[in-house]
Parts: sequence; structure tokens; C-alpha cells
Amino acid sequence: MNLSPKLRYVASRLVTTILVLLCATVLLFALTLLIPGNPAEVLLGPRATPEAVQAYSHAMGLDRPLLERLAIFLGNVLRGDLGRDIISGRPILDLVLEVFPYTLSLTLAAIGLAVLLGVPLGCYAATHPGSLADQVGAVTSVAFIAMPNFVVAVFLVLIFSVWLHWLPVLGVGRDGGWGDAALRLVLPALSLALSWVGYIARLLRASLLEVMGEPHIRTARAYGVAERRLVYRNALKLAAIPTVAILGLGVGRLLGGAIFAEIVFARPGLGTLVYDAINLRNYPVVQAAVLVVVGVFTLTNLLTDLSYLWLDPRLGRRLGQER
Repeated sequence: MNLSPKLRYVASRLVTTILVLLCATVLLFALTLLIPGNPAEVLLGPRATPEAVQAYSHAMGLDRPLLERLAIFLGNVLRGDLGRDIISGRPILDLVLEVFPYTLSLTLAAIGLAVLLGVPLGCYAATHPGSLADQVGAVTSVAFIAMPNFVVAVFLVLIFSVWLHWLPVLGVGRDGGWGDAALRLVLPALSLALSWVGYIARLLRASLLEVMGEPHIRTARAYGVAERRLVYRNALKLAAIPTVAILGLGVGRLLGGAIFAEIVFARPGLGTLVYDAINLRNYPVVQAAVLVVVGVFTLTNLLTDLSYLWLDPRLGRRLGQER
């Protein structure tokens, strides 16, 4: 089949994504084998009768050969069947989908805040290198990067909720109104976003300074193109590629950090679901929630890889030359 270079690039990334998802699913299945003792006894607790343990093992297929269990697990995942919660009896997929929108909205709000604050700071630092604002921004960025998310969350609660009484802090809203829900999202999103503001600002500053020194930018400057137009219409798009790559990887870290934010701010979400499931030793729920996080992380990195074709047209030309 004679595919264009861009289509072959997209196809290769799709194949890589499918392989990553398959390997991650097999790894998650293998991790359940590391649980010491009989998984059924661990799940049911020390008071479970031998008959109950045997019935649960048979219902979950734990008494079948390992490869058969793996094939059944992969088949169920492909059909969207993540099993049934041992405590509530509900399908685990329903439990995950019930709380996933809260984690997704928190993650997207954190990324949005980080980009809205980090990009202008990075652009200003790159266009005013060595200035007092650049130096203060460097110190502040490193401080934000070094500070753990849960420490930032505790300080935000103390300052903006306990001392100043400016923002509500717990839950996702009682009356279901968008305004109340948005106010309760501010502090959790800010606690996750602050460290990424530092990452984005420092990375974009370095990339922008490098791009601004390239020959086509210097030539455009020599022809009298305004500096603002050079930065925001010519250089920023190319300089954003490393930042987009880091943001793609950062989704996984933000989803992990959401666990602490959801616990500190008493919000529902995947983090709270996993935390409660670990306390109850409800490992099928933990396995399903982690699988969903892995899927979101892998798909985000696929979109990040595909965005390079739009951000840097030179990539498409290089792919054509390598044909």
C-alpha cells in the first residue's frame, strides 16, 4: 500500500499506541499475581469461609490456568467489561465512569491554568533575558517546581479558605450550580498547576531563545519585521514543541497528583476511588482505575505526537525526504 509520509507517521504512532496499551494491560494483570497468598482470601478478608473463598475463586476464574485467565482478562477489557465490584456488586466500569469526569475536569483545569500563566511568563523572560523580572521569574519557577503538590494544596487551603475566606474548599458543590462548582475547582487546580507554571515558563524561555537565534528569524528581523510579530507569530509555534511534549508526559503526573488534591480537598474522582479501594483491598477496582489512567495517558501522548505535524511543518518535509 502506497501511503503518504504523513499517513505512515500517523499509522506508526497508532500501532505504537496499541502496543503500549496491550503491554500495560498485561503488566497490570501480572501485578495481581504478585499479591501474596490467595487473591480471593485477600479480597474477602480473614473471616471468609473456605466455601466462600472457593466460590469467589471460581466466579473470578482464579482456579483456571494462567494463560486462560490472561486471555479472558484481555477479552473482557476489549469489550469494556472491567469486572464487578466485590463490595457494592456494581460493574466497575460504572464506578469509574461515575467519578472520571471530576478527575478529567480537575486535570484539564490544571493544564489550562499552567498554560495561561506559564506561556506569558516564558515569553516575557525570553524577550527580556537577564532583566530583574527574568531573574525573579527563574527563582519563583524553581520554587514552584521543587514544592510538592500536597504541600501547595495545604498552604492554599490555609491562605484562601481558612484565613481570607475567599474560596470554598471542600467537595464539588452542593446545589449542582456551575458557579459553585467552578469556585470549588480553583484551589485544587491551582495546587496542581503551580509546579507546571515553572516547568512551562523555564522550558519555553530556553526554547524561544534558541529559535530566536535561527537564521530565518534573524533574516526576518533584518527585513524590519516587528519583534512582537516575530515572537508570537513565527518563533512561538516552533518553540512550543518541547513544551507540548512535556505537557503530554505531564498528564500522567497530573493524574497522579490529582489523587492528593482530591483527598486534601475531599473531592470525588479516580484518586479518591483508588485510595478507598486500596484501604478496602478491593484490587479489581484499583486495577480498573489504573487501566483507565494508563489509557488516558497513552492517548494524550498519541495526540501530542500527532500535533508535531501541525506545529512544525518541517517535520512533514523531512518525512517526505526519508521516503
